[in-house]
Amino acid sequence: AAAAALGLLPLGKTQSPESLLDIAARKVAEKWPFQRVEEQFERIPEPVQRRIVYWSFPRSEKEICMYSSFNTGAEDPAAAPGVATA
Repeated sequence: AAAAALGLLPLGKTQSPESLLDIAARKVAEKWPFQRVEEQFERIPEPVQRRIVYWSFPRSEKEICMYSSFNTGAEDPAAAPGVATA
């Protein structure tokens, strides 16, 4: 916003400042898992819950791949505990 005010950005290319709700929700999501937030506080307004959940998910493709891969540590998936073998 300051860059636009100083004329450093082309006209029509101004950016809106981030809302206080988004800033607060992002900071909460960086520090605590959503389950802990739910357990800690009795009543959380729906819009606040939605923004915390939104910011709880990873943003970069690298982080998404890292968190979405499931590795039990066993080389053979059939050797993992609880997996029935034929």
